[in-house]
Formats: sequence, structure tokens, C-alpha cells
Amino acid sequence: MRRTTLVGVAVLAALALLPPGSASAAAVITTVPYTIDSSNQAAWWSPLETHVTGNQYAYLAFNEPGATAGTHKVAIARRDNAGAWTRLPVMNGGSQAEYTDDIGHNQPSMARDGSGRFHVFASMHNNAWRYFRSDTVGGNPQNHSADLPDQGVGVTYPVVTVAPNGDLYLIARLDGATARSGRLYRWTNATSTWSLIGKFAESANRAVYPDDLQFDSAGNLHILWEWGLYPATAFRHELSYLRYQPSTGVFTDRSGAVETVPVSLATADIIQPLEANEVYGGNASTGPAVQSAKLTLDGTSPKVAYRYRNTASGATFMVRYAWVTGGAWSHDTVYSASQTSAAIDITWHPTDGKRIYYITTTGTDRVFMATLPATTWVSASVAPGKVIDRLAVERDATGTDILYLADSAGGHLYYGRN
Repeated sequence: MRRTTLVGVAVLAALALLPPGSASAAAVITTVPYTIDSSNQAAWWSPLETHVTGNQYAYLAFNEPGATAGTHKVAIARRDNAGAWTRLPVMNGGSQAEYTDDIGHNQPSMARDGSGRFHVFASMHNNAWRYFRSDTVGGNPQNHSADLPDQGVGVTYPVVTVAPNGDLYLIARLDGATARSGRLYRWTNATSTWSLIGKFAESANRAVYPDDLQFDSAGNLHILWEWGLYPATAFRHELSYLRYQPSTGVFTDRSGAVETVPVSLATADIIQPLEANEVYGGNASTGPAVQSAKLTLDGTSPKVAYRYRNTASGATFMVRYAWVTGGAWSHDTVYSASQTSAAIDITWHPTDGKRIYYITTTGTDRVFMATLPATTWVSASVAPGKVIDRLAVERDATGTDILYLADSAGGHLYYGRN
């Protein structure tokens, strides 16, 4: 299951355009009993999975310290229904998978397929596939990199989700001579095979930066990404959207109009257009830019949270919200009072609507949840007193938000229930 909702939270705090208030929407937070590596930090990743069949399980993929400084090993922390934790090393043959640190690129994404096997993508920054899969239900993932299409090509930013039928869908950025494309892959659970669906986005002299993919209530897959100057850049532009219908193989924009893939900058459904003075390769320290985004669904309607820096905000990345109304993308500012971290997530509740998680870079409290109960956004602290710099959120099948909260400097990983 993926990000959808948050249940039973009291939202009481300060106005969103003011500093976050002291009122609490605090989650029940548990410290995961395993030390994380300082490299365990990303914005694009999907490191959290939940599974509910009478019992409630959570799986948190993470980097733990490697054998030497500047390295990390890959593992899964598994929480069972009773709250007991088990550590599952991700294996590369007879030893645990271990790689050189590369913050922002080498973090793990994971999913659990319809048969109960774990799939982990780890530590790729223009590297050939580093992919691991359980050979038995619930077992330690083993190296299966050779099972993926597009062998021998540099891969970055793998983001994975589970389809309603137990298949997996994966997006990632792959290298090219003049562009870095976004590609979509499918794990067919019935045959235990991976296949390439195709390039979903590519434009000359640009690099695709995957953000998220989610299934809606009708079985459509929604895809979110940013564009950067080729070959790479820390700050991106023109946050974009695409919808894919697995049953027909058709790609569409927000209105349902058919799109020919790969879409380019000329044809993409762009959520956040360029400002008048926004340019690719412009002022990297203060110029307008997008950096990190996530989406959720209200039925079949996409809702997007993202960090954006405009001309007026200078170096500060505000939190923005986008949705479709009247056939067009509409936008609202959720929070802009102080600098935010490259971490954001969003869930949806049928009564309370959008709930946006974000992190500030200073203060006693860092993690906040913003909601719009009337006409003004309000924010409330989620993890009081915790120095959190990265997060992921997923709603489980019981209607509970499960939180993955990382303190990469302190070496702590927290599990939250909200």
C-alpha cells in the first residue's frame, strides 16, 4: 500500500504562512533498534512498505554503517504485529551488499510483491542495476540484478510501487548520450519476470528526475517527475505529470488526452511552469527551482505536494500544493516561513482531504503536517523534539499513516503511527 490518508489526527497549530506552532498532531513514535548510516537520506526514494492481512507489518529499507568510513550496507527493518523488530540484511552472494556513500543517490527503495517477496533497489548513481529480491516469501533479498532489462546502462533514482494485483511498477532515470530518460518497468508477479514498458519522458539536453508513482482507485498509474539540465543538476524545473493505464497501455495527461511517449518538454503535462525569469542552468543558489515532490490520489484525481523556490523566496524552498480543477493545474502555498529540507510527502483522507508532511531545517520540532480545514493552511508538529531530516509516509490498509523518519546525523531511524 502507498500514501493515501491520515486518520484521527487533531490539527491545532499555527497558520501555515507563520512559523509552525507548538500545538501537536504528534504520532506515536518508536525508535527502530538499528543504527542507520549518515548516507541514509533522500527525497525521491520509496523506502517504506506496509502489509496488512489481519496482522500489521511494516518494512523499512535503510543504509546502515559499512565496514569502513564512507561506506554503507543495505538492510530491511521488519516490524511485526506485536511490535517486535527483525533485521534482514540485503545480500550480495554470501555477504551483505555494501557500497560507497553517495548522499542523495545511493538510498534504497523497496516493495513487497503479491507473493510476499521483497524487492530492493539500492545504491545506484549512474550504475548498472543493483537489484535484490527474496527467493522465498519474507526471506533476505538476494542479488538479482541480471533479471532487469536495459543491462549495462547507468541507472539512478529507482522508485517502486505495488499494483492492486501484486505486480510491481518501477520508474528510474537511465543514461543516454545527449539526454537522461525516465523509463517505466513492470514486474509481472505471476511469471516472476521484469519487462520494460518504455520511456515515459525524454528531452534533448535534459535529465529526468523521478519523484513518485501511485495507483488510483481505477487501477491507473500516476507518474511524477522533474526536469534538469543534462547531465545533472541539484535544482530542477517544470514538475511534470503523466498517467498510464496498464489494461490498455495508453498514456494520458491530467484531462485524459492521449500522450505519445516519451513526452518531451514540448508535450509534457507541466504542473509548475517556468517563471518569467526561471532558466535551466540559471542561478543555482537562489533562482526559481523545484526540488522534491510526491503525489497521492483522491479516487482518480491526483494531488501533488512539492518544494518550490520562486523569485520572492530567494534561497528558501516553500511547500506547495497542486491539484486539477477546471481541467487545469491549480496551485497553493502551504508553508513558506522558513527553509525546508528536501523531504516531503502527502496523504489523502476522504473527509479531511490533503495532509502534507514537510521538514524544517531548524527548531526543536522539525516534522510538521499541514492541512486545510477551512481556507487557511495550518501546521502541527508530528515528532516533537526529534531532529529529523528525511521522511517517507505510507497509509496502510487499516487507514493509519505509517511514518519513516530518519535522523541521519544522529544515526536514528524512527517508526511512527498516526
